[in-house]
Amino acid sequence: MSAITRAEVDHLAALARIAMSDDELDQLAGELDVIVGSVAKVSEVATDEIPATSHPLPMTNVFREDVVETPLTASEALSGAPAAEDGKFLVPQILGDEQ
Repeated sequence: MSAITRAEVDHLAALARIAMSDDELDQLAGELDVIVGSVAKVSEVATDEIPATSHPLPMTNVFREDVVETPLTASEALSGAPAAEDGKFLVPQILGDEQ
């Protein structure tokens, strides 16, 4: 037994002012019927004994603890840089002198 008929889909399309062909009405009625059937199957197994979940797999927080630490000094930060000058990172110039 179909839960949503083609006539109901046609009526809703008319209310929404959506022009649909006969093939589109048939296809959408079938697809909506499958969706309603799937929701009904889920409702059969979703009882009060089964807790609601937001995800099918158990998830844990992958972030580290937020711990305040002493920041690097300028010389420590620049120690791994390929080039430094006057306490700043030295990078290749990408714009010409006229910029």
